[in-house]
Amino acid sequence: MMAQYLALKAESEDCLLFYRMGDFFELFFDDAKIASGVLDIALTARGEHDGQPIPMCGVPVHAATAYLQRLIKAGHRVAIAEQTETPEQAKKARGSKALVGRAIVRVVTAGTLTEEALLDARSANWCAAVGEAAGGFAIAAADISTGDFVVIESDRANLSADLARLGAAEVIAAEGSAAPATGHRPRHDFDSARGEDRLKTLHGVATLDGFGTIGRAGLAAAGGLVAYLDHTAKGALPFLRPPRVVQSTATMAIDAATRDSLEICASQGGGRQGSLLDAVDRTMTGAGARLLGQDLAAPLMDRTSVEARLATVAWFHDDAGTRDRVRGALRALPDIGRALGRIAAGRGSPRDLGQLRDGLDGAWRLGESLDKITDAPDLLRQLAPALRGHGALIDLLQRALVPSPPVDAAQGGYIAAGYDAALDDLRDAGAGGRRAIATLEAQYRASTGITALKIRHNGVLGYHIEVPARSADPLMTEGSGFTHRQTLAGVVRFNAPELHDVAIRVSQAGAHALAAEASHLEDLTAAALTDREAIARTADALARIDVAAGLAERASEGGWTRPVLVDHACFEVEGGRHPVVESAVAKSGGRFVANDCRLSPDSRLWLVTGPNMGGKSTFLRQNALIAVLAQAGSFVPATRATLGLVDRLFSRVGASDNLARGRSTFMVEMVETAAILAQATPRSFVILDEVGRGTSTYDGLAIAWAVVEAIHEDNRCRCLFATHYHELTRLAERCDALTLHHVRAREWKGDLVLLHEVAEGPADRSYGLAVARLAGLPPVTIKRAKAVLDKLEAGRAKTGGIAAGLDDLPLFAAAAQAEEETVDDLRAELGNLDVDALSPREALDALYRLKGLLA
Repeated sequence: MMAQYLALKAESEDCLLFYRMGDFFELFFDDAKIASGVLDIALTARGEHDGQPIPMCGVPVHAATAYLQRLIKAGHRVAIAEQTETPEQAKKARGSKALVGRAIVRVVTAGTLTEEALLDARSANWCAAVGEAAGGFAIAAADISTGDFVVIESDRANLSADLARLGAAEVIAAEGSAAPATGHRPRHDFDSARGEDRLKTLHGVATLDGFGTIGRAGLAAAGGLVAYLDHTAKGALPFLRPPRVVQSTATMAIDAATRDSLEICASQGGGRQGSLLDAVDRTMTGAGARLLGQDLAAPLMDRTSVEARLATVAWFHDDAGTRDRVRGALRALPDIGRALGRIAAGRGSPRDLGQLRDGLDGAWRLGESLDKITDAPDLLRQLAPALRGHGALIDLLQRALVPSPPVDAAQGGYIAAGYDAALDDLRDAGAGGRRAIATLEAQYRASTGITALKIRHNGVLGYHIEVPARSADPLMTEGSGFTHRQTLAGVVRFNAPELHDVAIRVSQAGAHALAAEASHLEDLTAAALTDREAIARTADALARIDVAAGLAERASEGGWTRPVLVDHACFEVEGGRHPVVESAVAKSGGRFVANDCRLSPDSRLWLVTGPNMGGKSTFLRQNALIAVLAQAGSFVPATRATLGLVDRLFSRVGASDNLARGRSTFMVEMVETAAILAQATPRSFVILDEVGRGTSTYDGLAIAWAVVEAIHEDNRCRCLFATHYHELTRLAERCDALTLHHVRAREWKGDLVLLHEVAEGPADRSYGLAVARLAGLPPVTIKRAKAVLDKLEAGRAKTGGIAAGLDDLPLFAAAAQAEEETVDDLRAELGNLDVDALSPREALDALYRLKGLLA
């Protein structure tokens, strides 16, 4: 047995191996040590290997899903080794001491889950692969729980942002690839030609032209993903729909740092609560919630598509009665997308077929009701046909299945009476046999006088007679008509000829009935899979309708408005609010202070000053989130909004570090700022808070000054820049598109009153000491800080402060041009050298000349 285990373990690579032994999955050696620690189960030993006890632990097969969930959450991958034959089959094939055959039937990883208990119903579960070819990059991603399959044509600059958009549970790449990944697979799996062949074979087509234009990198990524999914499923490839090809430029680019900063789909604590998604989500179904998360993660750049979504939300918003009826209908529907995914993966149950039946029937009824509406928006009219068209399958499943099918098919009982007359006869025979057994029990009690006599059943003895030990003697005598089978503490078990005959009839009828039901289950599953593409489209349509109705509900709750989208780069918001903060303030009984923001060609960079806790960061973030919501197709928390499409969104707000990668807080700040300066375009939207605060005052001011100038002169994007460096306000005199704003605050009788209002002009002071007093610093510390501050301000009055002389500096563009004109003699000399043409003597002379230049 251990030789078989070790061979399977070698095959499982870096996975923990669940080795099936009867009713348990056992783990051995290091796998057992790891699993016992993660699962908090006992670590025992079994036998020896190389003279040492073999560590062992195990989990029951019937509870394996719960243990798998904990192992996957801890970052482990698990290979499942199942028994491929029964002990009887092994003995018959290879002798009485033959070992039961086992094989790895599946590898369970974070990105390949389909089980309902292992998945979050309201979150997609992407498995992604990164492909490289012909100098390009692409991402292929699949959610095998629903069959969704997408290929994102990317490039080196956008790769990280595109991966961040997906939030994949697992990312794989070719061995040796520098792309960010959680695992690697053989490089030949990512060959683009093989990838093309795999896609053709998977979808049974001769050409991929019908799927759109997939580049070589996209084919490499898709091929690598399909090969990996085939590897984890051990040949039983899950359901994958034809790939949707998406260009990276089709959605707003949002890098990982910005997503974390804005908490779009997850809060900085890692959970859903406190995120934009949580504050917006009013969907009624898991599929709707998953689609809403994808919409917010990838706001669209195509204005026509955004307007189609907005029109649907507006229609539901204006017709509250229809919205309530549609949401009520959606609430009752099961998740047919994931039910179909389980069925297609070979892990479906009778209950999954029942969910398809009920979901498709509900979709049909919803489609009929929507057809009666004459003023429905275009998108809704386009979705309506997908809700229907499953009449034959619905009728079949309604006739074949009981109203509430069970999860476990092994016990039968899921095929409805009247569907199969032969099955009904078998059930009647079994029921008649059970009635006959009850009659025999009564007869045996009467003939023996033993009132405690019972007829029982177990998996070893089958049907048998059980009496208390004190009453067993009369039945043990010869000629009693009973045959002794087993003696236990307190009871004795017997058989009898009449019981044996009836038991055979009952067992045969039950076995034949189970076999008949299993055959019907296969046929019903095949019928459902024949329509899987159409069923998936129905699931998509239901999710899109749910998202639109849910966003309308949220807009109605919060008094949100439909944004007006324009082609030029503007950002005009009246009465804007932060959706997450406003909800939190409302729960505490407070009122959120709304603020305006108007960014235009002559005022595209706002420099915002004011005290800590005054609301600068909230103001910055709320406007970034309004841009996300608008391009995702949602109403926005404002009284009016006119927005030009944003191609890239950047947020450098808040302090964080990445010590695991050797980056301090200031280093992270500079890396993120560098990415903004390198990538922001005139169509981008940037929010920056406290740039330069992580270093010395002089260094920080110098960096902040240069960054403001660079954004104004080079990037020329829409930008909100919050700072405590009041010296930066001088830039308003030199930068024609920079305007000054501040968050209002007042001191009243020694206390700081934060008004959370954004007004024009610079702040009159920082109020740092007032905030420190509010935070609870000791009075003696505050007094000393006041004395130091008075001294510093007196010095600034005499010298002009740390920004003295900066007014004489040329602007960023002029300074950069001057630097470029400065000639570096050493670099010029090196650039002119033709190293390959130099003789040894000439090379030595060149070194002397270079050394002379250094001197």
